[in-house]
Amino acid sequence: MSSTPPAPQTRRCRPAGEVVLGVDTHRDADVAAVLSVMGTVLATDEFPATAAGYCDLLKWARKSGAVRRAGVEGTGSYGASLSRYLLAQA
Repeated sequence: MSSTPPAPQTRRCRPAGEVVLGVDTHRDADVAAVLSVMGTVLATDEFPATAAGYCDLLKWARKSGAVRRAGVEGTGSYGASLSRYLLAQA
């Protein structure tokens, strides 16, 4: 038996009404989570920190429901471009 926990996997549930997007930003990739308004994690995934990656991230999040709120870590550095993109899409 190995004591190493299994790697996290992408989780997906049925689309819900409104969802909340949370993103942990890094130089090369952004790790995103979609949560129900009650706080249940509906899905997680990783996207490149590029313009195309931002578009894919938002399309992916919208598959779970209407994205009306988002929390982006690092809006003064790595998350600045993603924050601008999300605000422009609102």
